[in-house]
Amino acid sequence: MKIIVGLGNPGLKYRGTRHNTGFLVIDELAKRYRVRVNKKKYGGVCGSGKVQGEEVLLFKPLTFMNLSGGAVSAAVSDKLTSKEDLLVISDDFNLPLGEIRLRAKGSSGGHNGLRSTIERVGEEFARLRIGVGADRHIEDASSFVLASFTRREKPLLAEAVQNAAGCVETWLTEGVQKAMSRYNG
Repeated sequence: MKIIVGLGNPGLKYRGTRHNTGFLVIDELAKRYRVRVNKKKYGGVCGSGKVQGEEVLLFKPLTFMNLSGGAVSAAVSDKLTSKEDLLVISDDFNLPLGEIRLRAKGSSGGHNGLRSTIERVGEEFARLRIGVGADRHIEDASSFVLASFTRREKPLLAEAVQNAAGCVETWLTEGVQKAMSRYNG
């Protein structure tokens, strides 16, 4: 089994915000493969099914972003034998809107959800970042990532979510290196 985690914040207040881009990718995968992500477990909601023939757990922590690591750790402890079978999807305001970047492991890059996850499970997991950045310098990162996408940005976001779902499919079937060479900028 593999676990695919989409990071975000719970509640209607945060639906549609930049910080919930990870949730959007989980929703897209769930739709493509008819996986119901509605079982409350591990401090979030999840659903099991087959994606590209691989048994997966699609998971959305319902903790706030900076506490995501506890929920991810609970799922990993219960379901995985190798952290190489974990993929965490998050927003990244340092990447241009719509760009995606997959890494086999690494740092948090300043992302609080990734930082929390690294603190709880270590750095040895793949992470897929989806660019939500603006063409300008961001002075207040917190306000920026908690803001909704503009009407002009939504088509780029939709394309990024589709590309990210494709990247996840490649990660599942061909591995992280192939997915990186195919999808990274």
